[in-house]
Amino acid sequence: MILPRRLSAIVALTILIGLALLYKRPSTNETWKYIQKISETNGPSEQKSSNSAENNGPEPNIPPLGTLPQEELEPHYFSGLAKPPGSNYTQTLVIARVAEESIDWIQEELPGLQTAIYTADNPKSHLHPPMNKGHEVMIYLTYIIEHYDILPDVSIFMHAHRWSWHNNDLSGHEAVQMLKSLSNERVFREGYMNLRCHWDPGCPEWMHPHEQEEDITRQEQKVLGNSWSELFPDKEMPEVLAQPCCAQFAVSRDRIQSIPFKRFVAYRDWLLRTPLSDYMSGRVWEYIWQFVFTGKNIACPPAHVCFCDGFGYCFGGEEQYNMYKNLTDEKNGLNDELETWSKLGEDRKKASEEGNIEELEKLEIPEARKDELVKGKVEDLDKRLEALRISAHERGRDPKTRAVEAGRYWEEGDGF
Repeated sequence: MILPRRLSAIVALTILIGLALLYKRPSTNETWKYIQKISETNGPSEQKSSNSAENNGPEPNIPPLGTLPQEELEPHYFSGLAKPPGSNYTQTLVIARVAEESIDWIQEELPGLQTAIYTADNPKSHLHPPMNKGHEVMIYLTYIIEHYDILPDVSIFMHAHRWSWHNNDLSGHEAVQMLKSLSNERVFREGYMNLRCHWDPGCPEWMHPHEQEEDITRQEQKVLGNSWSELFPDKEMPEVLAQPCCAQFAVSRDRIQSIPFKRFVAYRDWLLRTPLSDYMSGRVWEYIWQFVFTGKNIACPPAHVCFCDGFGYCFGGEEQYNMYKNLTDEKNGLNDELETWSKLGEDRKKASEEGNIEELEKLEIPEARKDELVKGKVEDLDKRLEALRISAHERGRDPKTRAVEAGRYWEEGDGF
């Protein structure tokens, strides 16, 4: 039977759509539902301990990395370009938390910021990972898997605490100021940006995965070496892995999507299956995020460039930044000295009140008025440091200054 021309076209179009759907990659939502189904039937519940080989999680829905064709796994990294000056960037703040951690500061201080807040230990929360294991790693990977096709321009991965020692000192060790001053333009250019500018700990070199002797300061080093071939079977294990700690970073949409979706699913399946503990399976990842997102084993940009181009604090160069850093170290040393002096005075007072003459004789007599002298020095240094911070922040308002200090090309009319 010969069909009318219009009907033939409709039939042909229907066949083409059917073929396209047949060969379409499973959506992130379908993959998630599949993992949930397996987890409910074959794997441990999200609340079970993951510290033993008996609780390895569900079987992977995508084969281990070593069995997948090379062309399906190879990332295609490339340098990005910032949007034209004045353009807006969409952002999502991805937070890894446990139920007891307060996140009120986000809504109070950053009410307009889009968030994806995952609660690791509450399977009834709006967003949660398939298993409470691997600390922030499971949550970061879950976010990417669930949002791979609908990512914002910039995804920012952070812990739930507002104040922490590992946040940048120029932001007062405070997350809100870091987020407000973060340069979306630098994230777009770099693709991946560690939110910590300070090198210590983590740079210029940190993990030596070939080293098989136990290192108490780097307990995950040997474990990482043993796990490398499972995570990166197609990549040679480097001699050194390094980046500033502590697993907080921003990544552009283009950079995430330059890495095949199947890699992220396979990474998470490794985390679900590994017999490593919750703690250790998370620690293994702290110094390989830069390898995942850049293909480089070392990502240690100069601190002054990171602060200037990334957060708008431009000291004028490495030498000027080091002067600021040295003054900060001097102030911290004086504060330690003041704390020691104060504790010594408290210990002597306690021994005296208890009538412990023997202990009192052992304790050094604090130098008279030393606390006043040290406090005066600290106050002076605080004033000098604050003046340098204000000056650096003012310089950072100029896009050309940022470009010059970062060593990148800039011409009139370019933005940040």
